[in-house]
Amino acid sequence: MSLLGSFSSSGSKPRVHVSVTPGVGIEMIQLDLENNQVSNYTFKELAYNETTRDIVDYDVFRDAIADMYAELNINPKCEVVVNMPLVSFGINNSDFGLIVSDDQITGGVTNIVLESYTFKRMEPVVSWISMPNIGGTAGTGEEKRRIVYTALQKVVIEKIGKALEELGSTLVGVENSLTSTFRALDYMGVIETQTQPDTTWNLLLINSTGYSLVSLSGKNVVDYYEEPLPIKSYEGNQIYTEIANSAQIALSSYPANYLLVVSDTDQVSAEIVVSKLRTVSTVSFLENNSLKKQDSLMPVSLNVPPNYASMISLQAIGCALAEVSTFPLKFNYMPSGALGAVEPSCTIAIGEHEYVVTQKSAFILVAAVCLPIILILWLLSSMILPNMQNAQSTKASEVNTNISQIDAQIKEFAPATQTTVFDVSSTVENGVKSNRAKLMNYVAAGEAIPSNVWLTYFMTQGDGLVDIKGVSTDVSAVYVFFKNMRDSLIGTKLKLQKLEMDSQSVDAAVSGAGGNYVFEITNMTEDQLSSLFGQDGGEANPNPQPAPANNQPAPSSDSNLISDKPLED
Repeated sequence: MSLLGSFSSSGSKPRVHVSVTPGVGIEMIQLDLENNQVSNYTFKELAYNETTRDIVDYDVFRDAIADMYAELNINPKCEVVVNMPLVSFGINNSDFGLIVSDDQITGGVTNIVLESYTFKRMEPVVSWISMPNIGGTAGTGEEKRRIVYTALQKVVIEKIGKALEELGSTLVGVENSLTSTFRALDYMGVIETQTQPDTTWNLLLINSTGYSLVSLSGKNVVDYYEEPLPIKSYEGNQIYTEIANSAQIALSSYPANYLLVVSDTDQVSAEIVVSKLRTVSTVSFLENNSLKKQDSLMPVSLNVPPNYASMISLQAIGCALAEVSTFPLKFNYMPSGALGAVEPSCTIAIGEHEYVVTQKSAFILVAAVCLPIILILWLLSSMILPNMQNAQSTKASEVNTNISQIDAQIKEFAPATQTTVFDVSSTVENGVKSNRAKLMNYVAAGEAIPSNVWLTYFMTQGDGLVDIKGVSTDVSAVYVFFKNMRDSLIGTKLKLQKLEMDSQSVDAAVSGAGGNYVFEITNMTEDQLSSLFGQDGGEANPNPQPAPANNQPAPSSDSNLISDKPLED
């Protein structure tokens, strides 16, 4: 037995949830659990055969999935969880003892479901879980395991997996409508009161083929009953009389504190059914159809059109909660070794023989062919190639020696003086480019400087090198000036090289009279700065103007604004 509590994602592929919902078609949904809303949703028409419990056309199914991928901008190379209408569900209280193995239980459950009409024609995939014995089995001899089981046609799972594979998607999970409905009701808080411990309640689900009654104690399923009714053949209020009369008898066998009626079909209103029932239970209802009075069962994001929001079903919401819901009904139709676990293979015909090649055998074949080649290449690289390389190196050395001798002879016989050709256009272009860069730096400094920042040194070169020194009464103004310069001179990689309190202002700052801050902004390296200022780091101008007092105008002399020792262009 394998339970599907949550699916493990590869981490690189998105996870998409799809529900085949009779009455709606096929739905694709994504939830934003952090904000408790539907983040993405769309639907397409899809015919479902209620008699055979199967999708009518799997090509239409595949094309609908492809269209929804494009509509929601989802990469087709994703993992998909599909919700399908319930085919078989049951409870066994007496056939399996505590010492019976899981494989024996699986075989026993398979034999039970094979008795149904659907699985006499198609092989089933069964899944089951153990649930607590409500009331115990004392006095009945050997204690029995209480098994809740469900089944789905194997061929249906295979066809869904193949259709998704053709789109590049991977089927990672299959859910059924009953468990998805419970998850949605639980997450939305609809059954919060009913699922309290030791509280008995019934869920009456109505669909286009009849109704089913699930009796529970808290979150544990006690019993399940299904009644087929030709609902589509009734006219007017006759349908409600038939459902009420039939359900009344079933409900009398399952007395409970609460009753919740949910209608999945547009032909039946859950509200009217409730008005026709006579019961001592506290009754509530939910319309899971076009008769719902609210715009949507769950809040939706702005990505979901209003006319789509009203189509969202409980089954689609519950399917999207498959990995996170704590509701105990968790089944797995895809255990290890079933669909999706078979190693892909292909058949290759060579002459009269056919060979089946799997990924593993293909890897072994490629390794057998490549290893000798790799060995030969290794021998070449380690033994033969070094000798060849040495020989070529010797020849290259001889050629270089000859070249050096020829160069020496050319210099010996060359004219004593050579006339250098002066390229006017390139010289003008370089001058304009250099002056433009300097001008941009000057303009940027003029526009970027705040009122309480004064420059004591400004150096710029045509190759983009900049060095600025200054003083300010406000640290934040320095950062504003630095940010403005960096934004104005994009690509110059300016950095705040130095920001510290002026040594002459330390005593004033301690006494509370405030002080000045000296700073340096540059994109030059330490070596370039050393070349500019000398090895001791001193400035080119040894007698800079003192910084102005607070709120005083900048120094009148601008002799320190432009360096008289720039680096050569």
